[in-house]
Amino acid sequence: MLANPVVLRAALVLVAAVFSFIMGLFFIRRMRQSLTEDASGEDAPISIETLPLHTYHAVIQQLKQQKHELQSEQAMERRRAKTSENISGAILSNLSSGVLFFTSNGLIRQANAAAKEILGFASPLGMSAAELFRDAALRSHDANTQSLAGAVQSALREKVQFRRLEAHYLTPAGEERILDVTLTAVPSPTGEFLGSACLINDQTELAQIRRQQDLRGEMSAEMALELRNSLTTIAGYAQQLAASHDHDLARQLAADISAEAAHLDHTIGGFLAAAKAKAAAQN
Repeated sequence: MLANPVVLRAALVLVAAVFSFIMGLFFIRRMRQSLTEDASGEDAPISIETLPLHTYHAVIQQLKQQKHELQSEQAMERRRAKTSENISGAILSNLSSGVLFFTSNGLIRQANAAAKEILGFASPLGMSAAELFRDAALRSHDANTQSLAGAVQSALREKVQFRRLEAHYLTPAGEERILDVTLTAVPSPTGEFLGSACLINDQTELAQIRRQQDLRGEMSAEMALELRNSLTTIAGYAQQLAASHDHDLARQLAADISAEAAHLDHTIGGFLAAAKAKAAAQN
């Protein structure tokens, strides 16, 4: 039977089939084991050590970019604040009115050039109202005090929203000035009292003009009275002259009229000469 070629071939085919089946089972088992290991590796948590190096660089680069953007925004905000401060400083320095800022503790923190010129101090920063205004007296009546320094201190202490004052002021160089002072409270964005802004205007020249106008008014009234008296006197003499038939009396009345007219001419001439002198002095 073994010598039969057909049986021998059948036996070889059977052996080959069994071997192929065994090898197929072996490869299927190895493949399944490999897939199981890969699946278990994917389900495991990722640790910092298993992350790729390029991921670290990407995260660090992103953090650096965010830091750079934040620094750029901060620098821009600082430039904006500096620009706003420069604009405010330029406006204050070019104002013709003096501007002071008193903090809540009564000390001067800021003063523009006009305030320094009006008050006669090179640098009033850090001074109190008492040191700055010294013996300056109020022109208007104040129930609390008669001094400008006392009024300013009272406004700061009571946190007054608005107060306007006029005072006689003497500079350190001895120049007399009339000041118009306006105090305004300065609150913070949260409503807290920071201090008071003090606006100062020199009213000395204006006061002199008003005084001259008052003097001119007095002179005009005096002149009108002189004219009225002279004209009344001349009219009385003229009536007597018209009614008189005495030649001696007529001559006397005519002389009196002439003298009164000369007096009137002298008065008017003196008034005009004084007006011309004042006009020439002003020019």
